[in-house]
Amino acid sequence: MKAFPFKRVLITGGAGFIGGCLVRRLLRESNSFIFNLDKLGYASDTSGIDQCLHDITNDSAKRYQLLHVDLCDKNSLDHAIELADPDLVIHLAAESHVDRSIDSPKAFLDSNVLGTFNLLESVRSHWQKLPLARKTSFRFHHVSTDEVFGSLGESGRFNEKTSYDPRSPYSASKAASDHLVRAFNHTYDLQIVITNCSNNFGPWQFPEKLIPLVILKALHLESIPLYGDGLNVRDWLYVEDHVEALILVASKGVIGSSYCVGGYGERTNREVVNQICSIMDLRKPVDNLHSELITAVRDRPGHDKRYSIDSSLITSELGWTPKYSFKDALILTIDWYINNVEWCNKVSAKGDYAGGRIGLNKP
Repeated sequence: MKAFPFKRVLITGGAGFIGGCLVRRLLRESNSFIFNLDKLGYASDTSGIDQCLHDITNDSAKRYQLLHVDLCDKNSLDHAIELADPDLVIHLAAESHVDRSIDSPKAFLDSNVLGTFNLLESVRSHWQKLPLARKTSFRFHHVSTDEVFGSLGESGRFNEKTSYDPRSPYSASKAASDHLVRAFNHTYDLQIVITNCSNNFGPWQFPEKLIPLVILKALHLESIPLYGDGLNVRDWLYVEDHVEALILVASKGVIGSSYCVGGYGERTNREVVNQICSIMDLRKPVDNLHSELITAVRDRPGHDKRYSIDSSLITSELGWTPKYSFKDALILTIDWYINNVEWCNKVSAKGDYAGGRIGLNKP
C-alpha cells in the first residue's frame, strides 16, 4: 500500500469494528496521518488500535490521533475537520444493529442521517477552501450496506443498479444517508464514492452481532438463539477483505460511482450457526454436540429473507476479489474469540449488553 495517495485521512467511526480494522491497516501499511473521529458509543472500543500502536514504531504511532466527537455536534465537528485537514474522509460512523433500530429508531436517524448531513456540510466547507491540487485529489468515501436494497427472493443478486427498498429503520437511515451523499455530489460537485457491503465478520466485533454471539454462547454452553426457521440468507464478508476493498475504492474508484462489495459467502443463518458449532466441537470438545444448544426463537420483525451481492464491478474496474474463504475466515474468527473472552466481557459490560435478545419492540 506504499502508493496510497492520501497524506491526511479522517475516518469516522474508527473505534468501531470495521473502522478499527481500517485504522490498523493504514497505520501498518501506509505513511498517512490518521484521524479517528468517533463519539465512543456503546460498541466503540480502541483496544485493537492501542495494541497496534504498541506494536509499531514510535514514528508511526505519531501519525494517529483520536478525536472524541459526535457527528450531531456540528460545532465540535467543524473544529475537528479543521484540525484534521483531510485529503480523504472515509465515513464509517453509524448505528448499525438492526435489532436496536427496531427498539430505538430515532437514534439511527440522529446518527446516520443528521450525522451524515453534518459531516457533509463540514467537509464541503473544508473542501471548497483547499488549494486546487488538493481539491482535485480530495475524496469523500461513504460506506454503506447492502440492506438498503431490501430483500431478495431465491435468485438474483444486488448490484449497483438495484433499486433501493429498505425494510428496517436501520436500512432506511442508511438509504437516506446514501441519497444525501449523492445529492452533495450532484449539487455541489463534492468528490464522492460509495460502497455498499454485505455482512461483515471477524475479530474485534461487538458481541451482539450473530457470529460473535453464537461463538460466545457456544463457548459458555448457553442456549444459542436462531431466529425463526433459520433460513434467512446473508452474504458474509471477512472484515480484512472489506478493508482492502475500501482502500482500493478510496484510491482508485470513479468519482460519483458506487461499488457493491460482497464476500461470495452466501449462507443461511442456520448453516452459519451449525458451522460454528461444528468448529467449536473440535476447538472446545464437550460431552454433547454444541449444535444441541441451538434454540429456535421468535423471528425478528420484518426480517429480510435474503441478501446476495454481485461484486463484478469492483472486480473488473479495480481488481478486487476476497482473499479469504468463509470457512477459513470463520476459523480465524472463532479462534480469536476463544482467546479474547476477557475483551468480550469488558466491552459487553461497558456497552451494558448481557447477551440477551433485543429487537422485539413491535406492537
